[in-house]
Amino acid sequence: MSNLFEQFLNEKQTLLADGATGTNLFALGLQSGDAPELWNVEEPGKIKAHYRSFIDAGSDLVLTNTFGGTRFRLKLHKAENRVAELNIAATRLLKEEIEASGRDVVVAGSIGPTGEILAPLGDMQAEDAVIAFAEQAIALKEGGADVLWIETMSSREEVELAVKGASEAGLPIVFTMSFDTNGRTMMGVGAADLMNINESLEHQTHACGTNCGVGASEVVAAILNMKSTSGEGTNPIIVAKANCGIPEFVEGEIVYNGTPEIMANYAIMARDAGARIIGGCCGTSPEHVAAMRQALDSTPAGNSPTLDDVVRVLGDVTDGARAQARGEHSVASRPKSSRRRRRQA
Repeated sequence: MSNLFEQFLNEKQTLLADGATGTNLFALGLQSGDAPELWNVEEPGKIKAHYRSFIDAGSDLVLTNTFGGTRFRLKLHKAENRVAELNIAATRLLKEEIEASGRDVVVAGSIGPTGEILAPLGDMQAEDAVIAFAEQAIALKEGGADVLWIETMSSREEVELAVKGASEAGLPIVFTMSFDTNGRTMMGVGAADLMNINESLEHQTHACGTNCGVGASEVVAAILNMKSTSGEGTNPIIVAKANCGIPEFVEGEIVYNGTPEIMANYAIMARDAGARIIGGCCGTSPEHVAAMRQALDSTPAGNSPTLDDVVRVLGDVTDGARAQARGEHSVASRPKSSRRRRRQA
């Protein structure tokens, strides 16, 4: 029997995800350098208020406050032995708010990077990474997650290890990568490379895509590039979770310049470009998500935008994204026909 995430994918053409976690927790009083995950037990009321704000804004899917929930990240706060406690608490708080709302909302267990560098360049061994990702994934499942949401990855290797570890929980898996360096991740992965990674994974995923990065226009450009390079016979479910504009310093604080109108336009363009799961990342408030909900519900699906359309409506894109749109991909980005598999819808 399918879970709620799979049910929604079968019933809905587009799923609206939530917005930023960190940005909104800072607005609730989280201080720079603090571990948001500790608030799952120290400030449960504030975490529930954060969740409820996006539930009420119309999100079909909300991420748990567990982005830094592996033992590697929690070690920075002397909490590496509290993985199960903190991840289970985050997930149960979200389930409580969903139940109280009276709506059906998918619980997406957020899994972020370890923050470590893999050997031989760094100290983290591959098997230790798999164990850490599995530990977090199993805790998220115990708390009641519907899907495991691996996000903000930059390297092929860590995606592969995260998916391998998460697969031990037996839940649907999604992964996203962050294109923040001239149309590529910090480790040089482009949109076409991401499609190749998705096709070559040993453990099947339900969806893949991009989050964070340098703004909405870049995310929509990446979606266009992903769709254009999907292997024959595949139709992967694509995720778009863009930052709310570009960060700027205002009176000593970082703010994002994206308006609700811009994020509404982004949601429509991301959907028409081929994304089926759409949300916001850094800077995206419940107000932005509510505007995205209204836009998606009231605007019929249209033709896929061109790159020129994206630039005209959302702003310029990097030269790297333009090059990928012209088909100037790396050799690694071209899907190997022997590895093509039909993805689960």
